[in-house]
Amino acid sequence: MSARLLKKFLKEQELQQQQHHVEDEEEEEEEAAESPDSENRPAINPFDLLNDDDVDQLQEDEPEIADEMVLGKDHKQELSVMKSMTGAISTSNQKSKKKKKKKCKAGLTSITNKVEEPLDDTLDALSLDANSSRHKLGPTKTKPETSKLCAGFVKQCAPPALQLDPKCLNPENELRRIFGSKVVKSFEKSNQDSSSRQVRGGRRGAHHTRKTILVSPSEHWPRWDGSLSMEFLETKDGYHHFRYVHSSYYDQAQSAFEAAKAIQDLNGIASILLYQPYHLDSLITMADYFKFVGEHQMSADAIAKSLYALECAWHPTFTPLQANCQLKINHETNKPMFTTLFTHMKNLDRRGCHRSALEVCKLLLSLDLDDPMGAMFCVDYFALRAEVYAWLEWFSEDYKSDNSLWLFPNFSYSLAICRFYLECEEPSKDDDTSATKSSSADLMKQALMLHPSVLKKLVAKVPLKDQAWTNILKHAFFQSEKTGSASLDHLINIYVERSYIIWRLPDLQKLLRNSALQVIETLEHSSSDAKDWACVRKEAFSSENNEYGHLLVSDFSDTVPTLPPENLQNFMVDPRMREAEQNGGQIANPLDGGPAPRDVANRNALAVLFESMLPWVNYGGGGDEGGNEENQVDGHEQGDD
Repeated sequence: MSARLLKKFLKEQELQQQQHHVEDEEEEEEEAAESPDSENRPAINPFDLLNDDDVDQLQEDEPEIADEMVLGKDHKQELSVMKSMTGAISTSNQKSKKKKKKKCKAGLTSITNKVEEPLDDTLDALSLDANSSRHKLGPTKTKPETSKLCAGFVKQCAPPALQLDPKCLNPENELRRIFGSKVVKSFEKSNQDSSSRQVRGGRRGAHHTRKTILVSPSEHWPRWDGSLSMEFLETKDGYHHFRYVHSSYYDQAQSAFEAAKAIQDLNGIASILLYQPYHLDSLITMADYFKFVGEHQMSADAIAKSLYALECAWHPTFTPLQANCQLKINHETNKPMFTTLFTHMKNLDRRGCHRSALEVCKLLLSLDLDDPMGAMFCVDYFALRAEVYAWLEWFSEDYKSDNSLWLFPNFSYSLAICRFYLECEEPSKDDDTSATKSSSADLMKQALMLHPSVLKKLVAKVPLKDQAWTNILKHAFFQSEKTGSASLDHLINIYVERSYIIWRLPDLQKLLRNSALQVIETLEHSSSDAKDWACVRKEAFSSENNEYGHLLVSDFSDTVPTLPPENLQNFMVDPRMREAEQNGGQIANPLDGGPAPRDVANRNALAVLFESMLPWVNYGGGGDEGGNEENQVDGHEQGDD
C-alpha cells in the first residue's frame, strides 16, 4: 500500500471519529447493527477514492506528509487495517459506498462552501461567465461594458508611426531574408573564425556579453565596465526625458581625450581605449579614421561598440521602442548617441539593410523631436528602398498630425513615387483610392511645380542623357537652379545627393518625363500657376538664412570620403572647416607646422610599433621634407596592404 493512499485512509478515519458525536442516533444504531466493530473498520473504501475526483482534488490541495518514522512504527497497524479492509469489501461493498457518500457529504459541506464563494467572487471580478465555474461547456462571454472599454483602450494605445520593431533592428534578419540563411551562416562562421584567431591565446568564455537590440555584441569585446549610466529627468507632454551621466573614471578618460584632440594626437586617443575600451568619443574618432583609410569593417566595429555601451547604460524605464522617450541633444552627454546612431544608419545602408536602416532612422526621429541630425530628410529614402510604401503615406499624415511634410522637396517627390508603386501593387483598388487620394501623376506634377529646380539637378546627377530631357530643360520654368531661399536650396541639394539613385529605374524616369511634359503644357495655357506655386514656396521657406546649415550634404552621400596620407593628420578637424579648405580657405594646420619629432627612448616597443603605422608620426630620422613625405606615403601604403 502506498504512503499516499495510507495517508488518505488515515485522514478519512480521523474525519469519521470527529463526526461521531454529531451524528444522529438512528445512524449510530444502523451502523451498530450492520457492523459491530465499526470503530476498527474503515467507513470509506480507500480504493473508491481513486475514482472520486472531488475528494481526490481536495486531498491533493492539502500539504503532503511523507514521514518514514510513522510508516515504520505503524507497519503492523497497516497490515491489520488491510485485512479489515479486504473483509469489509468482500461482505458489504454496496453499503460502504452509500456510507462513503454520506460521510463525504457531511464532512466536506463546509469546505466546499468556503471554496466556492471566493471562486465565484473572483470570476465575477474578472467578468467571466458564471457557468464556467461550474465546469459547463460553452464559449466564454464578456460583458458589453468590458468590450467597449477594451475597444477604447486599443484605440488610445494605437502604435504611432515612429514605434519600432525590434526584429527589424537586427540586420541579420534582413540579410537572411535577402540572401538566405545558409549564406548568412557561412559568412558568420567565417567571421567567427577570424575573430577567434584575433583572440587566440586568451581566455575564451571568460564573460558573457549582454544581449542588446541595437547591435549584436561579439564575444571578443571587453566586458561592459559600467562607466556610463542614465538618469531620469522629467515627464513632459507625455514624453519621458533622460540624460546620460558619466562616472568619475569616465571623466578622467574624457579629459585625456580632450588633451589628445587639442594636439591632434591619434596615438593618445588610441591609448585611451586600452584602459577605457568603451570611451565613446575615442571610439567615434577611431571609426572616422578607419573610414578614411578604407578599413570599413573596423570602423563599423567601433561604432557597434559605442552603441553597445550606450544601450548597456539605459535606464530601466527608458523604452525607446515605444517612441515615448526624449534624449535631447542639448545635453552634452547625449550627443554621442545621435552621432553613433546616424553613422550606424549609414553603415546599414551601405550593407544593403535598408529596413534596419529605416528603424534606426525612426529611432533618431523619436529621441529628439527637433531632429538635430536631419533624419527627416532620409527617412523617405529608406522607406522607398525597404518597399514599405503604405507606412510612408501613413507617416506623412500621422507625423505631427498635419500634412505639411509634402512641402519639403524629399517628401513631395517621394510621396509621388510611393503612390506610383502602390498603384502598381493594388490595381483593383485604384477606383476606391482615387476618390480620396491623388494619383501618382498628379502628385509628381505638384512636386515639379513646387520644386522645379530639382529636375535639372537630377538630370545631371543620375545622369539622364536622353534627348527628351534636353528639350525639357530648355523651358524657362526648369532652367533655374536657385530658388531664392538658402534653406530650400540646401534641402534640394541634400535630396538629390541622397535619393538620386532611385531615379535610375526606367519606370520612374518615364513618370518624371511625362509629368514634366504635362507641366510645360499647363504653363503654356495658364502662366499664373507658376506664380501661385512660387508664392507657396516662398511662404513655406520664408527664412533668409539657411536654417539647415548644420546638416552637411556629404553626410547624406553614398560615397565614402577619403583623404590623402599627408592630410590624414587633420582628419579630426571639424568637417565644415575642411569644406572651407576645399573651397579655397586657408589650411588650419599645414604640413610644415606638424607635430614635433617624437622620441623613442625609454618607451614601449609595442606603442612605438603602433605609432610607426600612422602616416603623420615623425621620429626625426628623415633628411628633407620630400623624404619625410615619401616615407609617409610608403608607410601608409604598407599599412593599407
